[in-house]
Formats: sequence, structure tokens, C-alpha cells
Amino acid sequence: MEPIKNRYDFVVLFDVENGNPNGDPDAGNMPRIDPETGYGIVTDVCLKRKIRNYVETLKEDAPGYRIYIKDGVPLNRSDAEACAYVGAAPEKLKEAKKTDPDIEVKIRDFMCRNFFDIRAFGAVMTTFTKGALNCGQVRGPVQLGFSRSIDPVLPQEITITRIAITTEADADKKNTEMGRKYILPYGLYRCEGYISANLARKTTGFSEEDLSLLWEAILNMFENDHAAARGKMAVRALIVFKHDSELGNAPAHKLFDRVKVVKKPGVVTPRAYSDYSVTVDDGDLQGVECLRKA
Repeated sequence: MEPIKNRYDFVVLFDVENGNPNGDPDAGNMPRIDPETGYGIVTDVCLKRKIRNYVETLKEDAPGYRIYIKDGVPLNRSDAEACAYVGAAPEKLKEAKKTDPDIEVKIRDFMCRNFFDIRAFGAVMTTFTKGALNCGQVRGPVQLGFSRSIDPVLPQEITITRIAITTEADADKKNTEMGRKYILPYGLYRCEGYISANLARKTTGFSEEDLSLLWEAILNMFENDHAAARGKMAVRALIVFKHDSELGNAPAHKLFDRVKVVKKPGVVTPRAYSDYSVTVDDGDLQGVECLRKA
């Protein structure tokens, strides 16, 4: 498969209703908040996890579409496959490099060829770094920034109860147990992302087929990830700016400024996506095409 030939910049709008989009383990799993402004935050790692999960669910480890960063699989186990491919033990990579000067390229290409998330996001592979190989860190062409809510959000701490008691001793003292969970009544988030055709060509081989799968995964990243803790989450818009060259024809930040999201007149406290107006200025674009995927 040929690497992509066009640079892309894109904006994703997604929302949460009565849920916690990305809990902070350092704050009792409270939704992440910018303490100075009150705006909600969702990390890039959170969204990448959901994209990986969708691809894994859809492809079910089909050749070329395996996931490197996944639950229950140590990274060293996947790294060992590349070592076996080049015929070198993980602890003997430094010695193997002396006899095979192309071993770094072979290992990198093997990992990129087999794992979708390495082709897309890159990876840090410590097995190869410890073996003094330069292929231990692969920079991926697809990068996501932190998502931020359009308006400040106010987390609510909800007290919950259950009638099942944990221990026999507690059963003699009480008939309910108490718990807590954090939710946001509503929040609309904006994420901005970048796709480098230059890195795709030079490093990972991220292809047009991979790109189509990435758009599909972004649009559906919450559909197979529903949980009581996350509430109702949905991707509301995916706006893509496609450049007609490898390095791009306009600065990304100026393209992002063309996407405006504002509350509709009379709305004080948003509680639905319909409370917002989304506009895209796609006029006077030179060498850039604006595509609405959703």
C-alpha cells in the first residue's frame, strides 16, 4: 500500500451527557478540569485508546491491523516477534547490528507493517532502545491534541447506594452501602489533529486505506465503548482540511480558526448539541479542500 500523499488537519467535536469523559486518577477520578478557567479536558491518550479499541474490534487482529498498545499483552512479547523476524535475540541486538547494518530498518518496517497503531501514532519500543537501536522510537504521522470543552463545565458528585453488602460482618450492621461517582451534566469538546504525509512516506507507510479506517474509527470511537461511568458520548462533527501537497498549503492554526462553535442566542447553560451553532468558513481556500465527514 502506498503512503498518503496529502497533509490533513482536522477538528473533532464530541459531547458527553451525564457522564465522565476522562477521569483524573490524581483527583479521585473526577473529570479533568483546567483549574484556572473551568474548561473540561480530555487527553489525547484517552481518544487514541478508543480509536485503537475500535480498530481491534473491527479487524480482530487481521494481518496488518493488529494493535501494539493493548490490554493484557506485554510490549516485549510483540517486540520479540520483530526480533525473531530478523533472527536476533532481544538481548543480542547490539551484536546483531554489527553483522546486519540494516537491522534497524527491518525491525521498524516489520512493526509498522503489522501494527496499525504504530503506523498511525508511532510508538516507543524499549526493547529496541535498550538494544542500542535507533528504531526504538517511531514518530507517527497522526497526532491529536488535548480536547477542551467549548464552555466551562461543572462536575457533580453523585451519591449512589447498593443493597448488596460486601462482608458478613457488615451485613449485621447495615443493609445498604454508599458510593460516589462524578458526572458532567453536559459538555461539548473540541479536539484538533494533524496528519503528516511526510512522516507517512519517510517512516511508517500510513496509507490511504489506513486513513479511511482512521476516519471510521474516529466517527465510531464511542459506539462500542459505552459504559455507565461515561454516560452518553457521541462524535458530533468531523471537519477535515485536505491539502493538495505533502507539506501543506496553509498553517494549521489558521484552518482551525475557520471552525467556529458558539452557543445559540438565548442559551445560558447548554445541555445538548442543539444548543450550539457550528459554522465552517470554507471560502477562499487555496490548495486546501474542506471535507465534512460528519
